[in-house]
Amino acid sequence: MAAMPKQHPGQAGGPSSPAVDVPDVSTVWLRAFLAVARHGSFTVAARRLGWTQSAVSRQISSLEAALGGAPLFDRLPRGVRLTEAGRVLVPYAESVAETLHGAARELTALHQVAGGRLRFGAFPTADAALVPHALAAFRTRHPGVRLSREEGLTPRLLDRLSSGHLDLAVVSTTAGAPLESYDLHHLLDESLYVAVPADHPLAVPRGPVRLGQLADADWISGSSRPEGTLLDAALRQGFRPRVAHVVGEWTAKQGYVAAGLGVALVPALAAESVRPDIALLPVLDESAPARAVYAATARGRSPAPAAGVFVLALREAVARIPG
Repeated sequence: MAAMPKQHPGQAGGPSSPAVDVPDVSTVWLRAFLAVARHGSFTVAARRLGWTQSAVSRQISSLEAALGGAPLFDRLPRGVRLTEAGRVLVPYAESVAETLHGAARELTALHQVAGGRLRFGAFPTADAALVPHALAAFRTRHPGVRLSREEGLTPRLLDRLSSGHLDLAVVSTTAGAPLESYDLHHLLDESLYVAVPADHPLAVPRGPVRLGQLADADWISGSSRPEGTLLDAALRQGFRPRVAHVVGEWTAKQGYVAAGLGVALVPALAAESVRPDIALLPVLDESAPARAVYAATARGRSPAPAAGVFVLALREAVARIPG
């Protein structure tokens, strides 16, 4: 007859493994245990810990009771010596202590913005100058923080913020997204420019213009509809702009303007990166406030410590933005 295969405990057909109760062990007990094991003396351990000898003795007794009552130390005429049970416990106690020390170090680094992470997002024109300036300063001061960045329009960034995928988002009021449910840190009220070809009649002397002066022009925009875009400013000035070309990316918009295919609105955040064959004319728009830009965090959620520091870097970078 063929031999039956051996089965390990807990397998089907074999005996079940008995449930093992894991005792609740205080980290204070383990700290006292390691001190006594290291110094071989309750008296010396108490002195190093700043406790009384009776306090150390109580912690060891509590630990022994929690672990089944086996003694961890043999009490000798002079000092103590680890028992076999004590020698088994030492590496586990050291592992727990190192884990707690590691957690304390990481939490301290997080609090001091010397470690941890920051996940942030920004709308595209903020990435033209504002975010790079802030990011460069932040990384110089806090190289230990892990950074991750996303680009998107304000509504998507707010969704990512609400879902916990971002710690901070640089957003604007352009799209009319509801901002009331977020904590907002004001960065700037952004002025607008209209970009025209360098040889456009209004390019000299590049003075301020009203958008109505360009009511008959072809416009380059990221949307065929002006509502919810920078071209809302044209609607406020009483005309509906004729969008001749829908172009989403700012560098491409510049190319269309330089080629004489139309004019485009440019926010101050993008003005620093304009190409030389384009003229930027400040827009007069007293009928409404300029576009506001904020650093947003999720209300009711504790922000990452690095988020507040990054807001400061953003505010410093604002001073370098034209207009």
